[in-house]
Amino acid sequence: MKVDEMSDDPFGAAFACARAAAAAGEVPVGAVIVKDGVVLAQAGNRTLTDRDPTAHAEVLAIRAAAAQLGSERLIGCDLYVTLEPCAMCAGAISFARLRRVYFAAPDPKGGAVEHGPRFFTQPTCHHAPEVYGGIRESEAAELLREFFRERR
Repeated sequence: MKVDEMSDDPFGAAFACARAAAAAGEVPVGAVIVKDGVVLAQAGNRTLTDRDPTAHAEVLAIRAAAAQLGSERLIGCDLYVTLEPCAMCAGAISFARLRRVYFAAPDPKGGAVEHGPRFFTQPTCHHAPEVYGGIRESEAAELLREFFRERR
């Protein structure tokens, strides 16, 4: 699907995945991978559903995009995600060689891009994508607050 054919931008699709994850009882995080204006993959968190601690939205989207392209390298691909990636996801992003990462809400507790280990600035990081954070931040933050408010 071309980005301009979507009812919203890639973040719109990521937020739709996040809302679907929340409806399934998962932490509402959604991710979309785009190449040349075409959506290759999209996913929401599925750690509880899959009983898999690695089933974060970013990892699932990377797996699906790699299968779609038939390559473990996602050269020229961009990731849109509703929450700052954690260390595990940052590692997967680096190994996949994603070109750019756009994220909505920062995650001071679990994030690893602008917080915590700042993964992409470490000398052991093999590939650092361009990173753009804070896009639609308030929308993502409200989605997360609402989800956790309902759980307490």
